[in-house]
Order: sequence, then structure tokens, then C-alpha cells
Amino acid sequence: MKTVWIALLYVCIFGLSIYVYSTQLSGPDADLHQRLLPVEIKTVKSGTSKTELQKVVLDARKVGDVLSIAGMQHSQGGQTMYPNGIMIDMKPYNQIIEVDEDAKTVTVQSGARWADIQEAINPYGLSLKVSQSQNIFTVGGSLSVNAHGLDIRNGGLSDTVLSMRLMNADGEILQLSTSENSELFSAVLGGYGLFGIILDVTLQLTDDELYETQTASMPYSAYPSYFKQQVKNDPEAKMHLARISIAPDSFMEDMYAITYKSAKDQSLLLDYQKLKTENIVAVPKFFLGLARINNAGKDNFWKSQKTYTQQIDGNLVSRNNVMRSDSEFMEYDNSRKTEVLQEYFVPTDQFEDYIPALKAVLEANPDFNLLNVTVRYVEQNDNAVLSYAKEDMFSLVLLINQGTNAESVQATQDVVRQMIDVTLAHNGSYYLPYFGYPTKAQMQEAYPRTEEFFDLKDRFDPDHRFMNLFYEEYRP
Repeated sequence: MKTVWIALLYVCIFGLSIYVYSTQLSGPDADLHQRLLPVEIKTVKSGTSKTELQKVVLDARKVGDVLSIAGMQHSQGGQTMYPNGIMIDMKPYNQIIEVDEDAKTVTVQSGARWADIQEAINPYGLSLKVSQSQNIFTVGGSLSVNAHGLDIRNGGLSDTVLSMRLMNADGEILQLSTSENSELFSAVLGGYGLFGIILDVTLQLTDDELYETQTASMPYSAYPSYFKQQVKNDPEAKMHLARISIAPDSFMEDMYAITYKSAKDQSLLLDYQKLKTENIVAVPKFFLGLARINNAGKDNFWKSQKTYTQQIDGNLVSRNNVMRSDSEFMEYDNSRKTEVLQEYFVPTDQFEDYIPALKAVLEANPDFNLLNVTVRYVEQNDNAVLSYAKEDMFSLVLLINQGTNAESVQATQDVVRQMIDVTLAHNGSYYLPYFGYPTKAQMQEAYPRTEEFFDLKDRFDPDHRFMNLFYEEYRP
């Protein structure tokens, strides 16, 4: 009976969170992330055709307006906004232009969400090679932050881009690829909307596939060898993630891993190919709310995660459905607090030394409210100017609960800078889309081509028509 009541309570809370989440995604909001960057913009404009978007750009050039570009606005460092600027909402520009079954490609407008693409390609038995594990984001937004996902065999998202078209500050439309306007291509990937409007993109696809879920628990010290032997060196392993404990009794010590391996009987794929619409990690989402409150909540959250992991061991799931997870995001509505993300990348051979050093920083700051640490694998990638994976890396995504007052912001900033220093000391880097806690010096160390990036900005957009707060914070 107790289990039934817990389940009912979860359904109520989860349903409410989905309602709040969906309503907040209905349109751009300059204060979305997350009351830390209240910015007054001039207006919001959008277009459903390249002609309409071109008019926005040309009108702005005529009167000297500044433009910023927004998708779902989950970048937290002001990348989608600028004071008194015009925000271009790309969500209405969202058509699936073509699915080429023979070539295994799809061409889409940049405001299309990954969910839209999945719905278009799933009937053909095709799947994305790489996307963010949450499919609510726009394609243009994901390219602008140079996102990565759960796939361990297909490199980064940028590796799957065959070509794209960009509208520059003069309203001109340029074709970009590794062979055409290649310098601009590498700047736009991870360029945070500073070079123009990504209009449409052609992506290389792969076949959908049936996976068997394999789970395991281990201490953090055993994880690198486990990953190498049981995941990377197993050709049947295709997608992977892990989590580190935030529970006091096993803090930054205990881990569990989830690996998706090709199922032996692929004829069963049709039974699992229907795209899921419901969340499959209900218990961790429910207990995340408890983890915000105290250490007992964190213990319960970790136990619920491990229990869930044991329950899904051996489950069959399609590739497309693995890529439809929204487990790492639960909308949080609190007038005095918010939640921010950090992501750190550390070379795989540094992981075992890195975790104790990161743990020491966290233990020295007991008021720092860490809620979750997810680990992924990121293959070396340098096709973007601001590439974060200088070699094969493990990425650690940290979910942090913090206050919104000045004292809380300062406290979080102090800890974040300490964590980044530890990461840099282990030859790592950090992800740029999040709140501007890092220093300019830290960015330049993590991203050796920082000066080149800003020089390219000045060269390709000399009037600085496309601007955002990230540029203002970190330009030399």
C-alpha cells in the first residue's frame, strides 16, 4: 500500500512538473535561466521562411539594431540575449525538408527539434547518429553549442553535419561544410549564434537498432578499466552513461553504469520501434525533489537510482527511444532558488586521479548543493574552433541547486572556479553554454583557440550585428 501511495504522489508531482515545463517552453523568455540574468530586450521576432528572416536581418542593419538568436533557450550564460536587442525566435522555422532513405540523410530547418526529426525518420527505420539525449532542443541550438550525446561510436554531433546554410549579417545565404567556407563552418559549430542564422542543416543518419540494456555498479576507481574493457572494446556497445553518488555515505565513491549493446535478435526491433512518449525514469525524477532538501533526501535519491538501474538490466529498447530521454531535466519553480549546470571534460586516463581532487573541493564547501553527476564519453574532436575534447574524454555533468541572491551567486562562482582549476590541472576543459562563472583566463586555458574565435567574429561580422552576453563577458 505504501508503494502505491508513493507512486500516486510521484504521478501528481511529475505531471505538474511537465505542465510547468511545457508552458515555460512555449516562447522565448529573456529571464529563463534562471533569474540570474534578467535582461530587458527590445522585442522578439520570428519567421517561417528565409525571406521573413532575411527581412529581420536587413531591417536591423538599416537601423543599427543588434540581433540575438534563440531556440529553446537552455543555454544559461546569456548566449541567446542582448540588452535592448532583437531576439530572433527560431522555433517557428522548423520544417523537415527532406528524408533521403537511400543516402540516409535528413535536411531540416534549424528550428526543428530533435523530436521532430525522430518522428520523421523513424518510419524509415533510420536514426540519428548523434543528438543530445534530451530531444526537446532545436537543431540550430544544439549545433551552436556543439553538443554531444550518449553515442560512443559516431564522434560528436558536428561530425554528422554534412552541410548547412547560414544567413550572415548582410542577409546573404552561404553554404557551409568541411569543403565549402570551411573556416566559417568550424566557427559556426559551437559559435553560439555569433556568426549568423543557421537556416537549414543536412545530417548523416544511421540505421535504427535494437539494444539490450546492461547495467553495473562499481567504485569510481574501477570505472576507467570497466569502460575500456566492457564498453569501448566491445564492438556491440553503442551508447553509454554512468552516474556518481552524491549520497553522503558514498559521496563521489560509488558509481553505476548503463550501456546499450546491440541485441542478438534484431528481428524483434519492430516490437520496440514505436516512439515512446512517457518518461521511463519516474522514480529518480521524484526523488530528485527530496535530494534538494537534505542529506537524507540525497541518500534516498541515490538508492532509487540504483534500484531503477537494477530493474532495467536486460531490457530491450530501440536506438531512437534511447535518444528520447528527458531524465536529466526536471523543471524547478522556486522564487528564491534555481538550478544550474556545469560540465567538465577530463582525459580518460586522468579520471581516477581527478575524482578525488574534485571531491576535495566539494567537501571543503559543504553548503554547495550538488544534486547529480552524470558521466559520458566524448571522443576526441577538433572540427570546431572552440572544441572541448582535445583527446578522448569523460564528461561530468553536474546539476547544482543554488540561491538567486548575490551572496549565493558569489558562493557558487567561488566553488565553480575551484572545480575548473582542478579540471584544468588534470588537462581537462569545461563546457561553455552555462552561466558565466569561469574567468577569462580559465576560458583561454581550456580553449587555446579563444583569441582566434573572437578574431573570426570580428572578421565575419565586423559590425557586430549578432551579439549576446557570452560575447560581452569573454571577448578579449
